[in-house]
Amino acid sequence: MLLVASNVFMTMAWYGHLKNLATSPWYIAALVSWGIALAEYMFQVPANRIGFQQAGLTVGQLKIMQEVITLMVFVPFAVLYLKEPLKLDYVWAALCMVGAVYFIFRNA
Repeated sequence: MLLVASNVFMTMAWYGHLKNLATSPWYIAALVSWGIALAEYMFQVPANRIGFQQAGLTVGQLKIMQEVITLMVFVPFAVLYLKEPLKLDYVWAALCMVGAVYFIFRNA
């Protein structure tokens, strides 16, 4: 759940300014994004520490989990918030992620 929360903030920090601050100078968008990214790190750092130290996940496993969660958060964000069209490419990307999950967790 911490990684999901982290990804919501990350996605907003990375892409939210494209809609919310489109007419603002880039440096204003960067400062606002950095503020949002601070909230992201407040979730991401403990999530990775718990996953690594307590759950016994490897760094590779944590990274692949992060990427899968990123895609799960990004697609609805892009479609619902940024009004991007839903593309079949998202399905292909998700299938690639399934393969990545398989390979990174197969010897766990």
